[in-house]
Amino acid sequence: MLIFRALGPFQARHGDTVIDLGGQRQMAVLARLLVAGGRAVPVSMLIDELWPGEPPAQALSTVQGYVSRLRRALEPGRAPREEAEVLVSAPPGYALRAEARQVDAWRFEDAVKTEGDPATVWQRLGEALSLWRGPALAEFSDLPWAVTEAGRLEELRLIALERRADAGLALGRSGALVADLEAHVSAHPLREEAWRLLALALYRGGRQGDALGALRRARATLREELGLDLGATLQRLESDILSQAAHLDPRGSTPPVQESVVVRPAAPALRVVVADDQALVRTGLRVVLDSEPGFQLVGEAENGEHAIAVVRETRPDLVLMDIQMPRLDGLTAARRILADEAPPKVIMMTTFGTDDNLYAALRAGVSGFVLKTSAPEQLISAMRAAQAGDALIDPAVTTRLIAGFAGRANPSAPPGLAGLGDADLDLMKLIARGLTNRQIAVTLAISERAVGQAVSKLLDHLGLFDRAQLVVAAYESGLVNPGDVGR
Repeated sequence: MLIFRALGPFQARHGDTVIDLGGQRQMAVLARLLVAGGRAVPVSMLIDELWPGEPPAQALSTVQGYVSRLRRALEPGRAPREEAEVLVSAPPGYALRAEARQVDAWRFEDAVKTEGDPATVWQRLGEALSLWRGPALAEFSDLPWAVTEAGRLEELRLIALERRADAGLALGRSGALVADLEAHVSAHPLREEAWRLLALALYRGGRQGDALGALRRARATLREELGLDLGATLQRLESDILSQAAHLDPRGSTPPVQESVVVRPAAPALRVVVADDQALVRTGLRVVLDSEPGFQLVGEAENGEHAIAVVRETRPDLVLMDIQMPRLDGLTAARRILADEAPPKVIMMTTFGTDDNLYAALRAGVSGFVLKTSAPEQLISAMRAAQAGDALIDPAVTTRLIAGFAGRANPSAPPGLAGLGDADLDLMKLIARGLTNRQIAVTLAISERAVGQAVSKLLDHLGLFDRAQLVVAAYESGLVNPGDVGR
């Protein structure tokens, strides 16, 4: 059977016999028809694309000569006046009539679309990738059409590599994939899917620290090359690795526990008060809290004054507070609540356009803020972060907020950072980046408990009572700058 190969050195074969396709331009005619995928290519287009800008005077007759010689090479047994069946005339030009199984590039593209269970995807894409023997259409790198098609095929190759690796992870082949994925991210450091697969393979191979290290490398690379932070998928993966989320383990990989299980008493639910002047918002938050284990709604308020009264009556662990409310705004109410003895944590809810209030709220000591438009899981993350003693600032607002207000003089700001050691300053930088205690512990290779103790010591030294104030202090003192966010 006649086979056309484009995924590597361009050639045509009859079985094991390589067909002589002539010189570079003559081969380019066949390659261009192959790229057309069976569609007709006008002779005028062939001429323009074979000789970009300056076709020779006899270009038409030259192309016709190329086609004639290619037909003899591809169908050596065809009678002189018999109509060609492979390289055919298709006015106003020519077309290549071949079956998908005869062209390696066509077979490869069809295999990349494979759907099914992981075992099927693993096998089919392995077979597809074995068709590659080098860069596609490399012989024609001086011709724009070939460069474009080679780029398209290379992108499909990378997708095939990543889809096969994803299937391999589902099949429990994590350890065997790490080396190949390391090489893949080294060659293509801006592909976030490559970093995701590498981090997941490392994690499933029992290398949690290396998995987080891979994501830190990804963040640094994207920052340096593109000025971007990790995408949402990689940020979620980082968070899931830190929390050792159950879904990261392949299905069925965890054997049932045969030993006796120690039953520990459940942690008490986090008691929450919601303060917002819109009944619809309060209803939505009530639904979120009722559906999430570990939370108990103990009170609601429709304005700032009401919020203060409800908080003093119910003594909650946490308050979700709208920053703009009638009678008494949320910021003033938060300040009064935080001034009480043993106050609850306060998270402000806001929309864009209230940055002045947000910055003042951070100075006042709230434990973070979220957008009202945030997804429920973002809201839950904010509350859990506050419960754990971490500050959470919605990533959709962080850069804008800090860039607008870092460096402002504030007479009530804490004293300078003189007297703090390098370890304390490094800790403040990590807090200013928004890292949780657990993330800081992994970064510094110390226990999470040691981080908590260090944060408490730092707060005492600076006369602050919430880590959100440490974020403000870090920016106001110049320890970190707006351009450092996410680094």
